[in-house]
Amino acid sequence: MAHDVFDLEELLACYRRGVFPMADAREDERVFLIDPQRRGVIPLDGFHVSKRLARTVRSDRFAVTVDQDFHAVLEACAEAAPGRTETWINHSIQNMYEALHRQGRAHSVEVRLDGVLVGGLYGVSLGSAFFGESMFSRARDASKVALVHLVARLIAGGYRLLDTQFLTEHLTQFGTVEISRQVYRRRLDAALAVEGDFYRFDGAGAAALQEISQAS
Repeated sequence: MAHDVFDLEELLACYRRGVFPMADAREDERVFLIDPQRRGVIPLDGFHVSKRLARTVRSDRFAVTVDQDFHAVLEACAEAAPGRTETWINHSIQNMYEALHRQGRAHSVEVRLDGVLVGGLYGVSLGSAFFGESMFSRARDASKVALVHLVARLIAGGYRLLDTQFLTEHLTQFGTVEISRQVYRRRLDAALAVEGDFYRFDGAGAAALQEISQAS
């Protein structure tokens, strides 16, 4: 069913019951609620970092920040890219997530190289569940580094669930698995009952890798 717009409480209620909004195209202002039969999740105690990626993260070649430029990350995620001529992030969705960010419910991870934003991701945080929405990369490994830092932050903050919505070939390399709607909702309910701390982690690459290795 298509919706013209949600208020923020309605949007958060969607996440709490396990559904999320998407659009067909950037310029199509209709918003649809998606409730997949199979759901992609990254087990926080089973996140896989390849040796090559670990070297990149440890080198701190990229500067990683959180919530410093949510708007720029969202804009970059909404852009067309090779192999992705259309985006599901229309203007209505963009406005909703910008508002959620102002409320402290949506967060971004920014990755910069020589001061230039080259990668990042954003998502929604409720309880100890983080709903990953989208990521982008303009330099090799930039979005992967963002994901590593996100996972370290979630582990440090006591999160129970990292929802990727769908299982993609790109995400399988990190240990992402697919679970049924029923199992997902049980895990979601458990995660919503506990409050995570998104800001507890404050470290660079080596500290991020240490958090991940301790959890696995």
